[in-house]
Amino acid sequence: MNDYDGCHDSHDSHREHGMTRRQLMRHAGWFGGAVVLTVAGGEVISHIAGSRDGTAEAATGTAGAVGAAAADSGVLRFVQVSDSHIGFQGPANTDVAGSFTEAVDQVNSLGFRPDFVMHSGDLTHLSTAGQFDQVKQMMSGLRTDRVFTVPGEHDSINDAGRAYRRAFGAGTLGDGWYSFDTHGVHFVALVNTLSLEKLGHLGDNQIDFVRKDLAGLSSDTPVVVFSHIPLFAMYPKWGWSTDDALKVIALLRRFSSVTCLNGHVHQLFTKTEGNITFHSATTTAYPLPKPGRAPAPTPQVVPARQLKDALGIRSVGYRQGDRELAVKDQRLA
Repeated sequence: MNDYDGCHDSHDSHREHGMTRRQLMRHAGWFGGAVVLTVAGGEVISHIAGSRDGTAEAATGTAGAVGAAAADSGVLRFVQVSDSHIGFQGPANTDVAGSFTEAVDQVNSLGFRPDFVMHSGDLTHLSTAGQFDQVKQMMSGLRTDRVFTVPGEHDSINDAGRAYRRAFGAGTLGDGWYSFDTHGVHFVALVNTLSLEKLGHLGDNQIDFVRKDLAGLSSDTPVVVFSHIPLFAMYPKWGWSTDDALKVIALLRRFSSVTCLNGHVHQLFTKTEGNITFHSATTTAYPLPKPGRAPAPTPQVVPARQLKDALGIRSVGYRQGDRELAVKDQRLA
């Protein structure tokens, strides 16, 4: 643990990886948009802020849940940032440090002080000591009491994550996993970016940790799980899935409210399976193509004026005792 200051469709013939093409296009269409999601009683209600189909007004109302949280001292408020890729050099973003600085500034301008900020991986691009030092220094500027992290595959290049753990692994177990509780919510931070073949992988030791960690919790405890690579089969062809995630999902099914938050895919995406809702976050560095829209998930060059529309941060509000989690994704622009 890191604690430092400074969908159902009749066109089954068009299904792709468990999702109809219509659903895939609808979800992928959220890429680069400001999406407001409310999770209540296991159901996800989503609106694209500023859309022209009449949902903008509803989105504003839903966003009020996070805004109301900001005014209520009894509410848990945290922020997720992801995929800063400090050290990346390329035309997709010639200044990733600058855009991450803007993301930090945006977090500090939310109108409330987050209880914590979670960076969900790929803090660096090449996992060098200098890059870890740089991103750690940058995150020390976040106006929050605690900063948590999980590693991405770019944080584990050629060293099985040892440099990452030296920089951010204090208090963690195994290869960097851990859990904590606050405001009546149980958080689990997982590492699925080591032992990669193509898909993410958790491993038996980590799954045993999750089993023991959850064993003593009441089934009505809200659970939030962080990982870098998705725990659901978003697009396995590109490695956007975790090969042994179902073993953890089985342990989570007894809880009435489970939210899984990941990075890695550099775009907004959501999926609900019963009591479990999965939300993929966007990036602060550069966009990746929508699933299946390119030969491989390589950095995408977009016009400079459009880049910030593809980057962003996520804020979450939760009031203890309620069965509602409000998630708001905001563009960096």
